[in-house]
Parts: sequence; structure tokens; C-alpha cells
Amino acid sequence: MEIDGGGGINYDVIIIGAGPGGYSAALKAAKNGLKTLLIEKAKLGGVCLNEGCIPTKTLLYSAKIFDNAKNGAKYGVTVENIALDHGKVVKRKDKTVKILAAGLKSSLQNNGVNYLNDEARLVKGEAGNAGVLAGGEVLAAKHIIIASGSSAIMPPIEGAAEMYSAGMVLTNREILDIGEPPKSLAVIGGGVVGLELASYFNSAGSVVTVIEMLPQIGGGLDGELAEILLKDLQKKGISFILNARVVRIAEGSVIYEQAGETRELCCEKALMSVGRSANVSGLGLAEAGVEFSSKGIVTNEFCETNAAGIYAIGDVNGRLMLAHAAYREADVCVNRILGIDDAVDYTNIPAVIYTNPETAAVGETEESAKEKGCDYEAVKVSMRYSGRYLAENEGGDGICKIILDRNSREIIGVHMIANYSSEIIYGAGILIRNKTKVGDIEKIVFPHPSVGEIIREALI
Repeated sequence: MEIDGGGGINYDVIIIGAGPGGYSAALKAAKNGLKTLLIEKAKLGGVCLNEGCIPTKTLLYSAKIFDNAKNGAKYGVTVENIALDHGKVVKRKDKTVKILAAGLKSSLQNNGVNYLNDEARLVKGEAGNAGVLAGGEVLAAKHIIIASGSSAIMPPIEGAAEMYSAGMVLTNREILDIGEPPKSLAVIGGGVVGLELASYFNSAGSVVTVIEMLPQIGGGLDGELAEILLKDLQKKGISFILNARVVRIAEGSVIYEQAGETRELCCEKALMSVGRSANVSGLGLAEAGVEFSSKGIVTNEFCETNAAGIYAIGDVNGRLMLAHAAYREADVCVNRILGIDDAVDYTNIPAVIYTNPETAAVGETEESAKEKGCDYEAVKVSMRYSGRYLAENEGGDGICKIILDRNSREIIGVHMIANYSSEIIYGAGILIRNKTKVGDIEKIVFPHPSVGEIIREALI
């Protein structure tokens, strides 16, 4: 797609990378009258739209329907000959991505964003200022926003690179297009990506085993929620090997060390999901004097780099590798360019794991509150206090945990494990942002019955 190739035009803003941060910054800048060029070397929409957020949620929804149908008897619904057709699920995933990509393209065109599908790098422009080399020429801009995203990490495990080339080891990119579910799947890494894809392929019929270095799953998830999620996923048939380090991958097997012993896990495929690294190479950062490390481009709360006029948003700055964090950073970045005072508050950005059940969190966990020396109180209640949750989750064991500042009685953290929590957690973030106190909750009217009123149940 070529909206406008640039052609030597001077721009107000050039944005490198068309993922959530990049395209939202481009739209906001153009809507505010800035002459904007958006450059992307791969696909419009970046990882999130093409091989991340949207594709995985499309697959997971099909899995959720399938799981609910299988368990329909306890709700008085009997279904016979039920099956999950992975091929049709993938086709629907592709259709969903195609529709959203077309809508994004149309939105960029309608708002006057110039778009160039090419590689881009920073170079020294006129008077020593940074320019962008793309499309065979140096393009000038008053402001440059780097939103180049991240890539799946391929760690230096013996045999990993060779088995990746052979198609036995997959990343999130390849596994989303796999023709049929593998008979057995080893998931290396029990973070968000690993758990979500483990959940889908378990529903799709694969024998799934997750190998995780840490003593708990879910990365920075509240420890108590992580334990409940672990048990729920185990009940569904997913196996977990914790406190284990993968040392070698060979055809048909993953070799790992646990408790001082070396063991082997046989598997048809292995998913490498040990994290993502910021895309900092090939951007000309050193030449342009932009400070960066292996963790990403160094930025402040205004998304500014150390180089005047150059900003970095989204995964590439390594702060929070979440699409919605990139959206907020894009807003702040463009607001700063427009002369509007704004800054990113990273303390109340929610995080969700879209397994079945979902987990959602915002603010401090008990663990982080202890590390910071906060005088806190944890209030916990079963999700079964919500009438709607109880009606729709027979045998569910979800909880809602709220972290309070013991002195001010302000809400500083909210954590839930229950379906619908992904749709509730933004409201909890608002409570934290507004420094809401326990006594203020009784003034908020929650719809009844709703899962969200569990917050009131916990505090009133």
C-alpha cells in the first residue's frame, strides 16, 4: 500500500513503525493538522494486528466456545459430536485480521496520513539534525517518532536455532498459521504469550506441557492469582514443569534441568515464548546519538529520547510491552509535539492474560507493595459473591484482591481471576488514578447483576 511515497517533502512528523503506537500517533498527529508520514517495513498494524493480540484472541474465543459447549451439561445443555475445526478457526482469524487491516488503511487515508511501505533509519540531516532515510531518499521532519516494536526472543539454547530453521521450534508468528494442531506441544516460557497459546492448543487437542524457569506462571502476576490459574489450567489438562531451565532442543524433544537432574520431554513441536526484545538494530540510533541498550531506547515519562526532536513509543522503549501502553504513549508523544503538557503514568496501566479463565491486574501487587515498603492491606473476596459470576461459572474459583494503602485507605492495586475481568479492569485503573478511597466506593452505582460489582462487595 502506498498512500504517498514522500517525494522529498518536509514533514512535521515522521513515524517509523505502524503498529498500535505508530498508527495511533500518525492518526492523532494528522487529525491535529500535522503533516505526517508513517513508515512500515512489514505489515500495517504491526505485530499486534498481524501476529499478536488480535489473532490470538480470535483463536481463544473459538476455544472458549468449544470449552463451554463441552461443559454444557452442568448448565443443563447437552451437545453431541462437538469438535473444534482448527482450519476454520485459522480462516476466521485471517478474515478478522484482514477486516481490521482494511479499516486501518481506510482510516489513515481518510485522515491524510502519508504512508510508505519500506525500511527506515535515522541519518544526519541538514544542520546536523536527524533525518530519515527511506524510499531511497533522506526525508526531513521537525519531529521523529520511533515505534519499531519488538521481536520474539530466540535464546542461545543449544539446538534452538537449528530446530527453528527445521520448523520444529516455532514462535508466536509461525504457530498462528500452523495447518493443524501438533499432537504434542512443549511451551517454553509460562508468561502471557505462552499461557494463551498453551490454552488454545490444549482446547484444540494438543498434549501441552509448559516449561517455566520461575517458581510461578504469569510473570509479574499476583502470586495467589498465579496459583489459582495454574490449578485451573492443570484441570483442563495442561502440564507444568516449574523451576526448570531448558538446556537443549533436538528433533522431537526438549531437554531441561530441574532440581539438579537433566530430563527429556518428547514433543512434536516446541513454542519459544521466553519474551520479546526491542527492535533497536538497523535504525541508525548510534549515528543519530540516541541512547539505547539491549532493553530498548531510553525515554522519559514524556516519551522523549536524549536526542532533541526524537521520541520512542511502544515496545521499542522497553517500558511496558503492551499495545494499550503504546496507545497512551502515542497520545502523550503527539500532545508534547502540539505543546500540550502531558506525561505517561505507568503505575495504572492494566495487564490481562486472556486464558479461560482470564486474569486482569492494575497497580500494585502484594509482592510489589512489599518491595516498595508500602504499608498496605490486601482485601480478598471470592468472585462467587457476584451473582452473575456464580450463575455463569459453575464451580468457578475466581477471586478479586484489592490492595489498599493502610493509612490513606486509597486503592493502589486490583487483581482478578474471572472471565469478564478484562472488561472490568480499566474501571479499576480509573479508581487508582483518581486516588479513590474505600469510603468513596459506596457512592458508585454498579449495575446488578454484574461481575464488576465484586469491587463493591469487597470493600463495602
